[in-house]
Amino acid sequence: MNEDVEPQSGHTSPPPGVPVKALRFRLPDLPRVRQFAEDEARAAGMPEEVVGDFVIAVNEVATNAVTHGAASAHLRTWVSGGDLVVEVHDEGLWKPGPMPGAVGGMGLWVARLLSSDLTLRVGSGGSTVIMRFPGKG
Repeated sequence: MNEDVEPQSGHTSPPPGVPVKALRFRLPDLPRVRQFAEDEARAAGMPEEVVGDFVIAVNEVATNAVTHGAASAHLRTWVSGGDLVVEVHDEGLWKPGPMPGAVGGMGLWVARLLSSDLTLRVGSGGSTVIMRFPGKG
């Protein structure tokens, strides 16, 4: 990941017994990530008018994972308290950014604006972004 946020250490996990969907991906798989995100949003009952924003947020974080983090990453989704939770993890090292005047490097900022909550966790095991989105409208 390569964004300017305050990282936290540690990991998150879905509540025990909650079904989890997972997808491992690389840069060429980003269209599949977007389709996976769209399918998960609809399955969670997300209102149709926000599905596009959800897909944009997931795509931004997934793109960061495989361009700034590591060659491959994984994505997990689950529903918690009616919200759709998305976790994107890569094995890369944290690099702060973007620099003033940068043209790119706004992915986490965009994802933060589109999600109801975004947490970044970094450590020796890589970088993890956890986003929460309201589910059923």
